[in-house]
Amino acid sequence: MTEEKTSQAEEAAGLPMELAPDTEAEVSVQRSLKGSLGLIFVYFAAFVSVFHIYYLVFRPMEPLMFRNYHLMLLGILGFAFFPGWTRAKAKIHWTDYVGIAALVFVFVYIYTNFSRVQFLFGTNRVTQMDAVVCFIGVVLVLELARRTSGNSLPLLALVFFIYPFVGKYMPGIFNTSAYTAKRIITYMFTTNGIFSAPIAISAKYIILFIIFSSFLTVSGVGTYFVEFAFAVSGFARGGPAKVAVISSALMGMMNGTSAGNVVATGSLSIPLMKRVGYSPTFAAATEAVASTGGQIMPPIMGAGVFIMSEITGIKYERIMLAGIIPAILYFFSCYMMVDYEAIKLRLFGVPRHLLPGIKTTLKKAYLFIPVFVLIYSLMTGYSVIMAGFFGITSCFLVSLIAKDTRMGPRKILEALEKGARGSVQLMSVCAAAGIIMGVIALTGIGNKFANVLMTIADTNVLLAMAFTMVVCILLGMGMPTTAAYAVAASVMAPGLVRITLMNPAFAHVPSDVIVLLPHMFIFYFACVSAITPPVALAAYAGAGISGSDPMKTGVMSFRLGIASYIVPFMFFYAPEILAIGTLPMIALRTGTALVGIFALASAVQGYFRGHLVIIQRVLMFVAALSLVTPNEIFDAMGFALIALVFLSHNLPFFKKKEAPSTA
Repeated sequence: MTEEKTSQAEEAAGLPMELAPDTEAEVSVQRSLKGSLGLIFVYFAAFVSVFHIYYLVFRPMEPLMFRNYHLMLLGILGFAFFPGWTRAKAKIHWTDYVGIAALVFVFVYIYTNFSRVQFLFGTNRVTQMDAVVCFIGVVLVLELARRTSGNSLPLLALVFFIYPFVGKYMPGIFNTSAYTAKRIITYMFTTNGIFSAPIAISAKYIILFIIFSSFLTVSGVGTYFVEFAFAVSGFARGGPAKVAVISSALMGMMNGTSAGNVVATGSLSIPLMKRVGYSPTFAAATEAVASTGGQIMPPIMGAGVFIMSEITGIKYERIMLAGIIPAILYFFSCYMMVDYEAIKLRLFGVPRHLLPGIKTTLKKAYLFIPVFVLIYSLMTGYSVIMAGFFGITSCFLVSLIAKDTRMGPRKILEALEKGARGSVQLMSVCAAAGIIMGVIALTGIGNKFANVLMTIADTNVLLAMAFTMVVCILLGMGMPTTAAYAVAASVMAPGLVRITLMNPAFAHVPSDVIVLLPHMFIFYFACVSAITPPVALAAYAGAGISGSDPMKTGVMSFRLGIASYIVPFMFFYAPEILAIGTLPMIALRTGTALVGIFALASAVQGYFRGHLVIIQRVLMFVAALSLVTPNEIFDAMGFALIALVFLSHNLPFFKKKEAPSTA
């Protein structure tokens, strides 16, 4: 190791015990209210968290009414903490108070007329006042989505909302029946619209797990995850990048947005990666890819798993189990990418004496108990709500063991407040996604898309998957994962399920698996839209921290995350990767897939036992594609090609001068 590299590594690890990401960075776009008004909203946010815990765990409420409360309470926080424009960040603007008053008005109207509106909304028997109130509610939902997640989702929702009004004038598959304005508008406030599956999941599950995540963060238990990652991988070559992969996997699964996780964990990992020698572009892209992978990491999978369970009717435990092997493949690819980059740049890890000691770290392994409690509760038959509650409770109890993690009244208040504030964005995007789903349910446009997909692909599943992949990425650009999946699943899943059912190659596959495969496929591409140029939100968030060019970072993220574009095709044709089938076949498919991912990383990074020339990279890429297919002949060909590349390094033609990469 050169003196320069040593000093860089030591500088990077200068504060080994202060490893927590800057959690305030995650809410930097929000207002920071001061004085008595700020204190009022802190207590109100804590009340919102307690309200949800109490009525979910101890006194269940009528579901539709509970969703109405959920929208109103978190919506108030949305207008209070998320400014409508940059210059309004300093204090609550009068327009925010108007928004809050309007939200309360909509809530009170539905509450006082609940026995009537729950049956009449969405029909032609509603009153003019019903339509006016619902129209105000739609505008408020769109505005909340705009404030919390940008313009993409509310604009898409607005286009869908306008569609039923003009559909009768449109040609071809876009032509719809004529609907009255009152029916269209009030339909948006039914269990098929804003109060449909996405916001049901937000109210029942997502807020609980965000509160759980807040308890982990505030107590310092979350800090231990990062400390553990440093202890087990910080000493390895390119250690901070591997820390980013591990810590983002642990923390990202509880965060429903890839970009949000990049900001939270990247504020620590990206500067460290730059200090040890990674380029700003590579550092930002690594964090973006790792944070995006957190969305597919069991047991929580960024909350998208709960929406999938609600839509498909498949048990949560089954979906979680199905996600384990794909997540392993994804993060194995991430790890190999950063390892190869470290080899090419001749980077070393952080010196051991500057890292948390392994023995010291393992002595605090009890801090993993809340996560184990959560997983155990989910796998032993407890409801998701009770599992979340047990996780929160165990986090508090575990925090009491050591003085530096102990949660007193002030920390409990902070955790409850952060939990409610952290739930606002996902509630808003789920409500906006509900508008899109409401239009799809009202007009039947989803079935029309399914028919178009079947017309294009006939019974060709590969063609249908390719078309679905493109649509999912386009729909997901600029959206958080939960909203992207909910919208894409509503539009594309029915057609892909029907084509899969019609294909003879899937005749032996159980019907519930036939439903699971398309939804997992769509979920994955809804996730990777966050690292797909030209609108790669997670990559752009990382670029903002590293100071790199956003578009170059997006391209680098696509390159480093290329495995995530292949894994969904793998498990579609080899369901064993979703833990379906016999144990020997699951082991075989997983093993060959891991070797295939290894070959893919070698091809992309141009390194395997030394730098690879073009023809060697091509051979490794072909080997990767061969090994990810469920065909023993192709598997054998893949192994043979890897062996050929391995042996070819001894031939003069393939020798290449070793030189550090500047990627």
